Amino acid sequence: MNTELPQDITDFAAVAIKRLARLGGPPAALRAETDDGVRLAARDALTEVGAFDLDVRSGSDDLLAAAVLCQAAGATALPYPLVEELLTIDGARLSLVNPQAPRIDHGDLTGAWLAADLDGTRYQVRPAPRTTAKLGPFLVPATLSAPDGTVPAADVNLHLVLGSWRILGAVQQALDIATQHVQARVQFGKPLADFQAVRFTVADAAVAVRGLHELAKYTLCRPETVPAQTLSADALVLRLKAAETARQVLRTAHQLLGALGFCDESDVSVLDRHTQPLIRLPLSPEALALRLIPDVQDGSFETLFNGRVPA
Repeated sequence: MNTELPQDITDFAAVAIKRLARLGGPPAALRAETDDGVRLAARDALTEVGAFDLDVRSGSDDLLAAAVLCQAAGATALPYPLVEELLTIDGARLSLVNPQAPRIDHGDLTGAWLAADLDGTRYQVRPAPRTTAKLGPFLVPATLSAPDGTVPAADVNLHLVLGSWRILGAVQQALDIATQHVQARVQFGKPLADFQAVRFTVADAAVAVRGLHELAKYTLCRPETVPAQTLSADALVLRLKAAETARQVLRTAHQLLGALGFCDESDVSVLDRHTQPLIRLPLSPEALALRLIPDVQDGSFETLFNGRVPA
């Protein structure tokens, strides 16, 4: 089975990663924590590549282009709420939140915001000022209104899926950094990559990342004839897989880089800190897994095997 993306999408991805990398990658994201001008430059770069001309709700090529753009944003730790802006509703960025503890990444940026939970309940938002948190440095607490209607389930699914593509880009970059490190670092007279235990650790992480990439492409390209409930389960599974893979790969990268991996001089540290909101929000991986239980019980959760999982 050929799972390669169309050539025009691959070409667009190459252009996008090149343009976003010109901002400076993770070091630029680090500067953005104290310089809002970097975030404005990030939006300008997205405008240049045509990000905001994409109609992600139309499916087809625009959705594929948005996915690889989110992947590029993750790889470069782009300090801008790309997914939220791709899914604007009436000019307001759409954020997925946990109503019990609402927080919005980059919520301090000017412009209108809307929030929704995973059930599609819609809320008006009043963001608070930014905190000085190290994990998720652009997260801001928010006050939600009473429920104010709903957003389409398709928008919630797209938010989960595109956010997962952004996580994918971050873990691919973290794995590349770790791989280059073990090839270059010499210990006991030979590169770390020559040690069998290190090879096994890198191989496990690489398999996890490759699996996430294939699942991300599969989820994005599901036939339109699939029932909406199944698509919602697909989106939850992808986000769960993305969060679990991120935990594994980032942990591996930190282990292989040692103390360096926890210093902001290392791109792994910045990638990790800036990806935490996507890993933890709107719900933790454990909470996402619990939400899938009803889909298993009613038989709507599909597997790679023929038929459906029995109740």
